[in-house]
Amino acid sequence: MRWACLVGGTGSNLRALIDDSAPIKLVISHKAGVGALQIAHAAGIAQVVITARQYPTREHYDEALLRVLRDNGIEALVLAGFLRLLTDRVVDAYAGRAINVHPSLLPAFPGLHAVRQALEYGVRVTGVSVHLVDRGLDSGPIIFQEAVPIRPGDTDETLSTRIHEVEHRILPEAVRLLDSHRLDVSGRQVVIREA
Repeated sequence: MRWACLVGGTGSNLRALIDDSAPIKLVISHKAGVGALQIAHAAGIAQVVITARQYPTREHYDEALLRVLRDNGIEALVLAGFLRLLTDRVVDAYAGRAINVHPSLLPAFPGLHAVRQALEYGVRVTGVSVHLVDRGLDSGPIIFQEAVPIRPGDTDETLSTRIHEVEHRILPEAVRLLDSHRLDVSGRQVVIREA
C-alpha cells in the first residue's frame, strides 16, 4: 500500500518508520518548519504542509487534505504527532486503513498532553497505545498497548523519552501488520492473523 504519514512535530516516530522501511510515500504536516519535514526531505519523501489558517473550517481543511491524499494515490495513513482531529469524511475514507499512536494506555488520558495528564493524576503506570482511527478522540480499536512505569521524580521529558522508545518499536510493527493485511477487526477487538 501507499502510505502517508501525518505529522506535526520532531518526527521521531517518522524516523522510526523510515528506519523500519515502512512504505511512506508522502509526509503531510499541519505545521511548517517542523523536524518531521526535514527528516522526510533527507529521506527523499515528498512533503506537503497544510496549515489550519489556510482554511476557514475543519471541513475545508480536510477537503484539502483528502485532495492531496487522493492526488498522491495514498491508500493508508499513519498519524504520528498530527495534532488535528480529523473529520468523519477523512476517517470514513480511510476506515480500517488509518493508524494513530498515543502516549497513554487508552482509554486513559486521550487527547493532548497525555504524559502531563498521567503525571498530574499520579498514576504509577502509563504507556503507549497504537490504535485504528475512528470517529472519536483516540477511541479506535487498539492494535497494541505497552505499559511504561512512572518513576519517582519523572518529568514530562524523562517519561516522554521512555514512552518514545516504546512508540518507536511498536508503531512500525502495527504499520507492517496493516500493510500486509494481517489485522482483522471484530467489534472493538483487533485480531492479528498469522503470516
